[in-house]
Formats: sequence, C-alpha cells, structure tokens
Amino acid sequence: MNYEESYIETNGIRLHVMQAGPKSGPPVVLLHGFPEFWYGWRHQIPALVDAGYRVIVPDQRGYNLSDKPKGTKAYGIHELVNDIVGLIDALDYEKVNLVGHDWGAVVAWTLATSNPKRLHRLSIMNVPHPAVMSAFLRRDPEQLRCSWYVFSFQIPWLPERGMSANDWRGAERALRGSGKIHTFTNEDMKKYKEAWSQPNAMTSMINWYRAAFRYQPPVPKDSRVHVRTLMMWGMKDVALTHRMARPSMDYCDDGRLIFFEDATHWVQHDEAEEVNRLLIEFFKN
Repeated sequence: MNYEESYIETNGIRLHVMQAGPKSGPPVVLLHGFPEFWYGWRHQIPALVDAGYRVIVPDQRGYNLSDKPKGTKAYGIHELVNDIVGLIDALDYEKVNLVGHDWGAVVAWTLATSNPKRLHRLSIMNVPHPAVMSAFLRRDPEQLRCSWYVFSFQIPWLPERGMSANDWRGAERALRGSGKIHTFTNEDMKKYKEAWSQPNAMTSMINWYRAAFRYQPPVPKDSRVHVRTLMMWGMKDVALTHRMARPSMDYCDDGRLIFFEDATHWVQHDEAEEVNRLLIEFFKN
C-alpha cells in the first residue's frame, strides 16, 4: 500500500494524516478511537483504495504524531469536531464520507448533527448516539458498571502510570483483553506501543475522557442525524452494551443497523472483510 504522509494545519494545530488512493476518488475520512491511531484502520484502507476511494486517515488530536495541546479543556468535543471540519476544508472537499469507531464515532456523530452539509454518508461503529449514551449513563446500572474505567481516568497522572508501566503492560492488557485472541498481533502491539510512547501522548489521549467528564456540553435538543447512516456493532463489546444501538437509530432519518454476534468492540478488526464490503456498498448507493 502506497501511503502519502503529511501534516495538515487545522483549528490551530497540526494533524498527522495518512492518505491513499486516487486523488480523484470519492473521499472517505476514517476516525480512530482510544487507544489506537491511524493504523487502527489498517484492514479497511486497502479495500477502500481498491474500490476507488480517496482515503484520509488522521491521527486525531493528542494521538501518535499529531499535536498534543496542553490542558484538559483542549480536548473538548467541539475542538475535536472543528479539527475534522478544518481538515475537510484544508483538503478542499465540500462533502466526505465519514467513518468513526469508538471516540472517532463520538466525533463523527457530533459532526453529523452540527455540520450535516459536510457529509455524504456516515458510518458508526460500536458507539451510540450521544443522547442515548447520556441517557444510559443516567439510568442503566449495567452501562455504569461497564464505564468504570471512564471514572478511573479522571484521576491525575495515575492512569498514565498504570498504562505505561512494564513496557505498556496495562495498555496492552486493556486492548487485548477487550478483543479476541487474534484481534491484535504481536506486530500490531509493537506499532501501538510506538504510538503510545510519543511525548505526552498517553496523557493527551486520556484527556479526551477527562474533558468529556468535566466539560461535556449538553446534547442539543435538535440532535437528529439527517445524513444517511450505517451503524455496525460487535455484540461482544465489554465496554458498551449493544442495547444502546437500536435507540440510536431512532435519531437517524435514514439509518441501518447491523449486529455482528461474534465481534467485540473492535468490529473493524474482527469482521474486517464484511465491514469493508458493507462500507463500499453503502458509499456507492
């Protein structure tokens, strides 16, 4: 795979961006979550390129080689969304197809509700609509138990220490423990550890959770998604209950939901071939 690597100015910072595929192809932006980086889409990029798409994959703010502003407030959701809107502007696109997983899906949902004219299609993986997440955190004991790590991340410096000790044993255990035995290979882990080892990376990554806890704005009353939406959900997700998926579709004017019974939170890895097929089919129609 021939990648074009660059740094792109957006929203007052520089994002490290990998691009591939024909420049004339329809643009697809892939947004990773925690604790991945652009490499988290390694199974999707070649398939999308082969289908003729121009694939744009940033390291999001605070991750890997992208800028890492100081302070928790710098990682509020509006800053994260503005990063991607600015990236779309910098690449001179009017509209893109947008795919998000984990925290990348939070950014994608929010961008879809705040800037729907910038999107052609939206695909979400294993994260509910923000209004559904908010409701479940208020009243659902199961989801509250699953979200224990979010509360632990609010502690200063200790989570970073726990993640990085003994050659990133904590971070590796969290990643591998939430997936299947072969979801992440030893070679994958080397690349993840290299990304986590970038200066101030882990603190910046965890600051996404801290900002969400401390500075999360209320979900807008008009939070419907008018863009055509495809949601894919691995039902063996240990962090987010699949019961949040169907209610999320109620916020979509034109939404389709597909469950993967044997996939984990890392559905784009566990079911890569089928995920790729569905994405390509979805973007073409």
